[in-house]
Amino acid sequence: MADRSVDVSLDDRVVPFAVPDLDVRGRVARLGASIDTILDRHDYPAPVARVLGEAAALTVLLGTALKFEGRFQLQTKSDGPISMMVVDFNAPDNFRAVAHLDEAKLVEAIALDRLSTGDLLGEGHLAMTIDQGSATTRYQGIVALQGQSLEEAAHQYFLQSEQIPTRVRLGVGTVTSGGKPQWRAGGILVQFMPHSPDRLRAADIHPGDAPEGHDILTSQDPDGIEDDAWTEARSLVETVEDHELLDPMLESERLLYRLFHERGARVFEPVAVREACRCSRERVLTMLRGFSPDDRRAMIADDGKLGVTCEFCSRRYSFEPSEVEDGQAAGS
Repeated sequence: MADRSVDVSLDDRVVPFAVPDLDVRGRVARLGASIDTILDRHDYPAPVARVLGEAAALTVLLGTALKFEGRFQLQTKSDGPISMMVVDFNAPDNFRAVAHLDEAKLVEAIALDRLSTGDLLGEGHLAMTIDQGSATTRYQGIVALQGQSLEEAAHQYFLQSEQIPTRVRLGVGTVTSGGKPQWRAGGILVQFMPHSPDRLRAADIHPGDAPEGHDILTSQDPDGIEDDAWTEARSLVETVEDHELLDPMLESERLLYRLFHERGARVFEPVAVREACRCSRERVLTMLRGFSPDDRRAMIADDGKLGVTCEFCSRRYSFEPSEVEDGQAAGS
């Protein structure tokens, strides 16, 4: 992309919106410095950075919908060049992300120019987990990965687990600012939420991991005709291009006006988001104390200390063996 001046006030925020005339609601996410920090820190190859950026944008879109302080996690595990991705969103406003690679498969994919999101993930599964803390039961929805995009996987997730007609568009790329390429990611999500139950019907498909006795609802009437309002909203979102999600000069509110000016979009208070890791010296020490004495001895480096590097933020923690042993003795 061309050299652009980045307006940071438009970045790293999620704008909720509703279009009452179409009975839809949604969110627009724009990630700037936060996703650039994550991707630059790990120096992933560009195709991998793009896919992890998509996963981060999707996670932020979904995580900012949480009405409680908890965690939303997106995780993939598959047989492609990207063997695993994890994106954690900690409500209300921070996230972290990491990807694991199969270097040999990535080299082969680059040589064959098979670099779509589906190609890089391959076959496996995508899990989305909502964790409200130890006092409540975790909820997890799982979608099979079979070479599809993350957008398509998200559509499957909502059809199976949330019973809400949903469309997602994701975009990731770089903008050169001050002579340096900077990663950006964006996404828009729209969901059909009619007030009248007559506009929804139970679908003749397996409910996946929906609660027992909870029917899946679609935007179709009993004759299989899709609701006109949802058709219009879905079609408009599908016209959104990557550059509209990434342009640092195009604010989310203007994008929503482009899409829904004939219907009128109601925009709500934006939610600021940031990159942050949950690791700490105390957490790492607790983890080490859970290992066996033999495992801990094997981790001692040449300098006589136990060293652990956080795979999310790359922060290095170093401990004297006595620190771990003293805590072990105190807790026994």
